[in-house]
Amino acid sequence: MKITLAQLNPIVGDVSGNLRKVVDTLEQYAGDTDLIIFSELFLVGYPPRDLLEKPALIERTQAAVQELLAVSRNYPRTGVLLGAPMPTGLDTGKGLNNCALLICGGEILFRQNKSLLPAYDVFDETRHFAPATQVEVFPFQGETLGISICEDAWYDPELWSRCLYAFDPIQVLAQKGATLLINISSSPFQVGKEEVRFRIFHNHARKFGLPVIYVNQVGGNDELIFDGRSKFLDARGEAVAVLPGFKEEVVTVDAAAAGKPGLYAPVEEIATVHSALVLGLRDYLRKCGFTRAVVGLSGGVDSAVTCCLAGQALGPENVLGVLMPSPYSSRGSLRDSRKLAKNLGVPIKEIPITPIYHAYLRSLKKHLAVDQIGVALENVQARIRGNILMTLSNQYGYLVLSTGNKSEMAVGYCTLYGDMSGGLSVLADVPKTMVYQLASFLNRERTLIPQEIITKPPSAELRPDQKDQDTLPPYEILDQIMNYYLTEGYAYKDIVRLGFDPEVVRWIIKTIDRNEYKRRQAAPGLKITSKAFGMGRRIPIAARHEF
Repeated sequence: MKITLAQLNPIVGDVSGNLRKVVDTLEQYAGDTDLIIFSELFLVGYPPRDLLEKPALIERTQAAVQELLAVSRNYPRTGVLLGAPMPTGLDTGKGLNNCALLICGGEILFRQNKSLLPAYDVFDETRHFAPATQVEVFPFQGETLGISICEDAWYDPELWSRCLYAFDPIQVLAQKGATLLINISSSPFQVGKEEVRFRIFHNHARKFGLPVIYVNQVGGNDELIFDGRSKFLDARGEAVAVLPGFKEEVVTVDAAAAGKPGLYAPVEEIATVHSALVLGLRDYLRKCGFTRAVVGLSGGVDSAVTCCLAGQALGPENVLGVLMPSPYSSRGSLRDSRKLAKNLGVPIKEIPITPIYHAYLRSLKKHLAVDQIGVALENVQARIRGNILMTLSNQYGYLVLSTGNKSEMAVGYCTLYGDMSGGLSVLADVPKTMVYQLASFLNRERTLIPQEIITKPPSAELRPDQKDQDTLPPYEILDQIMNYYLTEGYAYKDIVRLGFDPEVVRWIIKTIDRNEYKRRQAAPGLKITSKAFGMGRRIPIAARHEF
């Protein structure tokens, strides 16, 4: 049996466009394959979120299924397996299932609903879907297919400190006589997750002695990035085919083929972060209807990395760098920003903010002490810059890219309506220490980011001789404590036991909690870690707690 893995990039809600991808793939590959497999909820894209509450979307999806059935009559020897939301047909409950549909010769031959509905981190499937009431296998083209959907394959005691589900759908499929396990998925990227995925499917293959096919969505949808890395493993868990990450790819395999030891190899983590951010940035602009971006260049490493990623995602000619020197900007920062832009081939504009800043001081001198540079006047400078970038965005149709990193976002070392302004926050889930790793990675083949930008002490340059470390703990310390608190869920006492200064730990935790109101007003940020600010972390603002 020949099987085609279609690792493609759907647009959420674009049922007609997504159907076109299915039909084009079917028409191209039908003569050479028995089954073409697409990813989870492919017809609507993942995650559709509350679009699922719109009857028109479900009606359009059902119509698309009928259109696909009509097309499939022309290819009676080739099946299509894809994901779609489908009505349960019941008068009670959620009313929808997350389905895998097997279509061939103008018929829906088989429908398997998703059993395990995740409701943690960024997932909220119990909000919209009812779980499967049964798990069955289906004979097709000489194989007995055991079809599952994403989370159905993640029942693995090694993964969870507490088991989330009552049964293992993959074990049920194996016990019912499956000869081939197929999992269609929309599994978002996070650092290190690809190796976990491979281990899961490798373990399934070895445990049940069955070959496994895994087809994952690829592309960026809002904050989430899907890396693909679809694969076919033989019954020993050895890779027969591993599709590349972060790009569309269609590959046909023989279900009887044997794998090769060593064919699967994990990709270096910082390389995956780079690829994820480039894809996420490109798709966010493309799917939102933008073609160009604008970045404020401060001479610091965050704006340099953001500008570099934007140039790679969109083409340097589609990225505008804006230098906005203030009375406290160093000559080095201006020089370094110009050098960066030259290295990248990015056009720049220089718009000094000193005259505007002085106009603010004249207007405010009756109301506050303008001869003392405090937080208020520092923030005025950041907000002037934010206004300039937004004005350029309005005039020329650029999307403003916010450049703040996760460490700054965590402790509120950023200005509302200033440097937080923008349509997308590229580094919002990238800790400062990882930003430096990215800068080094970007410079591997040739110097894109001037070394002076990487080695200089970080500074907001909003007052004389300002350095980040005047206000913040060293980033090496801040990032570790932030990770323990946010990602690992450690309490204050647990982090202190690891040897960190109790006062530093207390300050970081309180500051993270106190700045939730800022993050709620931030631009969407691309998710690359297991616990990002935004949709996967739902913390109340008006709260008082001591953990």
